[in-house]
Parts: sequence; structure tokens; C-alpha cells
Amino acid sequence: MTDPAGNNGGMRRLYLIAALALFSVAGCSTEDSASSPPQPGASACTIDAQKQFVLDKMREVYFWNNVLPATVDLAAFATPEAVLDYLISFQPLDNFSYIDIAAADAQFFGAGQYEGYGFSSRFEAADDLRLTRVFASSPANTAGFARGQQILMMNGRTIADIEANEGIGSLFSLPTLDFTIRRPDGSEFTTTVNQGIVTIDPLPQQRVIDRSDGTSVGYLELVTFIGTADDAFLDVFATFQQAGVTDLILDLRYNGGGLVSTTELLGDFLGGGVADGTVFSRTLFNDQNSTSNRIALFGRFAESLNLSRLVVIATDRTASASELITNSMKPHVEVSIVGGTTLGKPVGQLGIEFCEKILRPTAFETVNSNNEGRYFDGIPADCPALDDLLIPIGDDIDPNMIAALTLLDTGGCPVQPLAQPDLQKPLVRHTAHHPDTTGPPWREHAGAW
Repeated sequence: MTDPAGNNGGMRRLYLIAALALFSVAGCSTEDSASSPPQPGASACTIDAQKQFVLDKMREVYFWNNVLPATVDLAAFATPEAVLDYLISFQPLDNFSYIDIAAADAQFFGAGQYEGYGFSSRFEAADDLRLTRVFASSPANTAGFARGQQILMMNGRTIADIEANEGIGSLFSLPTLDFTIRRPDGSEFTTTVNQGIVTIDPLPQQRVIDRSDGTSVGYLELVTFIGTADDAFLDVFATFQQAGVTDLILDLRYNGGGLVSTTELLGDFLGGGVADGTVFSRTLFNDQNSTSNRIALFGRFAESLNLSRLVVIATDRTASASELITNSMKPHVEVSIVGGTTLGKPVGQLGIEFCEKILRPTAFETVNSNNEGRYFDGIPADCPALDDLLIPIGDDIDPNMIAALTLLDTGGCPVQPLAQPDLQKPLVRHTAHHPDTTGPPWREHAGAW
């Protein structure tokens, strides 16, 4: 593979880092001490200083800074997080800005690690909480958790009771939990699980599917857009290219986003062979910072595919960078979505560190080469399909795989629509980011991802 720093794609990513660095310097001018990030030590990190910093930064970089109130009584808020919550309440579209711990942020995107239980879950009904994914390297896996199992109780309380009071997200933040779990066969078990360090494999499965007509279809499941995926792409796409893959199924059903740089790198492998040098995406900041607007171009690697058709498997957990890659590929190859409508996050965050924290304000939007974006209602599926939790992700009888292959084979959806269920609980959003991120890999409950 050509060194990324030596081709279009690599130069583009270097430019992104440089652009964001310049943007940060401009926002932290020494001529305006209120704009400079307070750092640990002395009195620089008082609560008052942190609250002022958040307000100043939001007025400067927030994508919707024109909706912020002219005056804010900072004394009315106990924490910088409370200030941020107040400010984003003026923009109903913004469910994404947040403040996190800087070290945890760096650990997630640098090493693909976080501290938690190591599973994700969703509600199938008001009190029916099911496991959707369990990471191989996790306390949950060691405890015997598996996709499709139902969480009946936590710390001796029913899910209905917890939801009627503080909500399950509050319990998932605890370092230790007692779980009562029901398996699909009806048997139950109770176990105590301690949070631990979970290491995410961003590409848990990939394979070449040989079709009866002699063609080959690639399948790739991508869990999240983190830096540890970058090197793994090389071997995966070398295999796809050697197999003559021109049609690819990209499984993003629970992928809540991540790094812009990793998204653009994937774009190079997917589209570099057919769209080298053309526009992948445009990143647009607020009017005050329009000089930071940038254009990302496709770059061609030795392993880039001559892609013809891309089928994305999606759900309402598919967000941010996952939507960016889908939207950006549409002008260049035939793109279809099976599964469900995506979450709807056409915007991204910058990362600004202060006092061992990191402020992630929504600061830009992305559009494709046709200037298409702003899909706050999500990107709809072409072929609805059920995400059946009793079937392994990507299995031959997975309804999403059946729909994807039917679409590739016939150009249409399966005769019997494999409808996506109407989930009764909204996604509970928590966050983990990086300076060049479209937004967090949304996890359904704290500690789960």
C-alpha cells in the first residue's frame, strides 16, 4: 500500500488535522484570556472559570451560535455541564454537544478502549430490554451475556420499576451490577458483573460471498469509526480486491459514528478506484468561522475497489460518520440502504480540552459533492428489514443479509417485506469523541458501549 501521507487521501487527512489545529489556535487567542482554555492548577480551573469558558467557546464555534441568548447569568448554573445543557436547549436539533473526560476520550479513539460492561441493548417493548451486541473482550462476555438475551432485573429490581423511577441509564453508570438474564430458550441466570476495560474490535467480521453467477460480494461489519480500524482496512480491502469484489455490503446497523479521518479513509478504499480526485464531502462551519470550511477529496490506494454498488445495513442506531460515508458515496456509486431509517446526524463536533475535560460543541455540518445533507430525520431505507436479535449479525439467514443480497441479485426487495420493528424506547445518547469526529459512537446506555 502506498504510504497515506504520499497520496491525495493522506494529504487530505493531514490537511484536516492542520485545519482544526489552526481553528483551535484562533479560538484561544492570548489577547482574550476568557477564550483561552483553563488548565489544571492554581485558580484557573475554578467552576466559575470553566462555566465562562464553555459560554465563550459556544459563542465562538457553535454551529448555531446565532440562536444563543444575548445574556446568560452564569451564577444560575452549578457546573459547566449545566451551562452547556442550557445553551443547547435553544436549538432543538442539537442532541449531540457534550462535555466528557479528556483521558477517556483519547483512550477510546486512540486504543479503542473504554471502561464499562461491554454490551449494548435496546427495548423491544416498554419493559422488554434485550442485548443487541456483546463485545468479545468484556466483563459481559465473561459473565455469559449474548445477543438476544433479555435483561429481567438489575440489582433485584425489575426493568419496569427502574424505568418508572431513575431510568436504566443511571444504573448502568454503577461500577457493579447484579443482573438477572433470560436466555432465548426461557432459562434464566443471575450474576454479578463489575465494569472493566473493554477493547473494541472495530471490524469483527468480513468475508467474500461467492454467488451462483460467479461474482463475488464483499461483506464488512464496522462497529465504530476509530483509529484502530485504519490499519485493519488494508488487509480487508486487499482480500476484497483480489476476489474481484465490485459489490459490497457494509453493515453499520449499530455504528453510531466516530472519526472523520477514519470515515474518509474508508471512503478512499470504497471510492478511490472510481472517484479518485473528486469530492468526497464538504465540511461547513458557522458564518463566523467560514474560513475553516474544507473539501475532502477521494484518494486512490493500491487496494481501492472499483466499486459499482454499495448496500448499507442500517437501523435507527446508525448515525454520524456512518451516515457521512453513506451520503458521500451516493453521487459516485449505486448506494442502497436495507434495514431501517438511520438516526439523523448530519453535523459534527470539535474537541476543545480544558481542565482535564473536553468540550465537544456541534460545530460543523457535512454535505456530499452534490451539496446534499441536513438529513436530521435520518436517511430512509430502500428495503425495510428486521434486525432479529435471535439471529447472529451477518448470518446467512439474517433478514438484513437476505434483503441486501436480494437487492443485489434482482434490483428489488424481498417479496415479503422484512419490516423493521417500531421500537418503543428512544435511544439514550452518551458520548465519546475525538477532535476530528462527526459525533459520538452513540451507545444505548452508559457503561454498555
